[in-house]
Amino acid sequence: MSHDAVLFDVDDTLCRYRRSGSELLAAAFERTGHEPFITRAEYHDRYPEFVDDSDSMTDLRERCFAAIAAEKGRDPEAGRRVARAYADERDHGNVEPLDGVDRALSALDDLPLGVVTNGAPEMQSAKLDALGVTDAFDVVVHAGYDAPAKPSPEPFHEALSALDARPDRTYHVGNSLSSDVAGARAAGVGAVWLADGTAAPDPEPDHTVEALPEVPDLFDEA
Repeated sequence: MSHDAVLFDVDDTLCRYRRSGSELLAAAFERTGHEPFITRAEYHDRYPEFVDDSDSMTDLRERCFAAIAAEKGRDPEAGRRVARAYADERDHGNVEPLDGVDRALSALDDLPLGVVTNGAPEMQSAKLDALGVTDAFDVVVHAGYDAPAKPSPEPFHEALSALDARPDRTYHVGNSLSSDVAGARAAGVGAVWLADGTAAPDPEPDHTVEALPEVPDLFDEA
């Protein structure tokens, strides 16, 4: 079967931050003088609750941290101060590509390529620019801003529409089972999971790869 397009996630699929979220949280607490009361896992677990009602990533993080602080019996303003310090520490252009990004994109340059990513436009655009791959993509959908956040099928549908691609002839490549694989399957798109070591992935992807240069090989097998 020939294919219409390939879609990619960004975070931990095309690139990763050089400074981890845990490092930034530690720095934010140190800057504000607060005892650490938020973990990276708590932030990531609560993050989706605030996506649809936030004006920006800064607003989202402040509301998220304030809610966690309040639930732990702390002043919500303390959470907001930590969120602002976190933002000051984070440089969205300070990312490194995952192994084989350029090789994978070059091998697929005869197909329409798109990005479907959860994250604010200014944040995700800075990452793509830093990687030097912005021009490789024909469409970028910022889920949670241009459309509901993944795993909703809507951001995938928006990308498919822009690329004039059929879902059953399109792959989406991502590292998150709960966002990328679940969202792609909900949209009827082939789910390619960039494995993170999970022994029994759930939901189950259509294909599993260990590194991005394996993605073009899927087309030889089809």
